[in-house]
Amino acid sequence: MTCLDGAQGIVATAHPGAYTARMVLVSLGSNLGDSAALVGAAVQALRSRAFADFRASTLYRTAPVDCPPGSPDFVNAAVAFVARGEDSPEHLLIFLQALEREHGRRASAQRNAPRSLDLDLILYNDETRNTASLTLPHPRATLRRFVLQPAAAIAPELIWPGTQSTIGQLCAALDATGVDPAA
Repeated sequence: MTCLDGAQGIVATAHPGAYTARMVLVSLGSNLGDSAALVGAAVQALRSRAFADFRASTLYRTAPVDCPPGSPDFVNAAVAFVARGEDSPEHLLIFLQALEREHGRRASAQRNAPRSLDLDLILYNDETRNTASLTLPHPRATLRRFVLQPAAAIAPELIWPGTQSTIGQLCAALDATGVDPAA
């Protein structure tokens, strides 16, 4: 397994809204180019946005989900951190999109086409959004093992907003097929 960060972990509790700071969860993925290097570079860039308690999962190799036939496997990871004071969910989304473009992501007319870098804002504490540009929590994350397994590795006790379930519990309820630690 490739470990991107062995530093101090996040402090998670089993109580919704128990964080006094804004805990952010971001999912990272790539299936074009040197995916491990691209995800690693994105992890380092995201570290710069952390106020405190930065935590990164190991890398996972995952089968493509809802992608065009013949799409290559993904390298996935997750990071969690306490956001800086000036980083609203909207500001963080703009940063994530710029980072994707900086690492070669191009717009595609084909839904879920292979991409050099895919960064999704999964959670921003217990905040909710439902706008044209941002939905929080991420609407499909709880159905995707490639999102929840890396997230559960770094924040298993984090309560999913609007539920009584932890990320670890949600992950355990999903089929583990197609998600393996990267060599």
